[in-house]
Amino acid sequence: MMKSWKVTVALAFAGAVLMGAPVSAASDPAGKPATVAQAAPPTGAAGHGTHEPAAAAPGTGHADAAGDHGKKSHFPPFDGTTFASQLLWLVLSFGLLYFLMSRIALPRIGRILEERHDRIADDLEEAAKHKADSEAAQAAYEKALAEARAKANSIAGETRNRLNAEQDANRKSLEAELATKLAAAEERIASTKTEALTHVKGIAVDATGAIVSTLIGTSPAQHEVEQAVDSALAKKDAA
Repeated sequence: MMKSWKVTVALAFAGAVLMGAPVSAASDPAGKPATVAQAAPPTGAAGHGTHEPAAAAPGTGHADAAGDHGKKSHFPPFDGTTFASQLLWLVLSFGLLYFLMSRIALPRIGRILEERHDRIADDLEEAAKHKADSEAAQAAYEKALAEARAKANSIAGETRNRLNAEQDANRKSLEAELATKLAAAEERIASTKTEALTHVKGIAVDATGAIVSTLIGTSPAQHEVEQAVDSALAKKDAA
């Protein structure tokens, strides 16, 4: 703003100097008009009533011309005889220019600068608002993402625990079922073994009786054969 004032004052001063320099009339340094050859008043003889131009003084015209050529011309702003008018025009021009600048140009420039300043301030405020909104949105996004991750981890943990519990329950149920089936199978095996041993004893008694009958030609008594088979089985079990 100070630079613009300095430039304005300099331009005003230069314009006032150029505008306030009047073109001075041709005059000598003393301010007197140039000498012009004047004709002498007509004279004539008394009583004749006629007028004859008087002859110019010899050498007068040449002297005036020489005087005119001998004068020095000055640049109007540097002519000392016009300083008063120059100062007057300078004051008037500078005052008019200052009035125009202060009432028209400078208020417009001030309004433009103020509008620009307000617009820049509004833009900065809007940018700060957008920045705050974006930061808030980013914070909300990060919070939602963290909550989603925590919820996913919680769901995964709950699912893992539920599956482990189900697997444990299924394993225990299967083990119990297998134990029941194994006990039943062992019971069936024992029953079958007992039944098979019963049949083996009968077969052994029959076979022993047939063998003895073949060897001695006489069939032994049934109870004797059974006793002999029982005794042999007892010895086998004891061994």
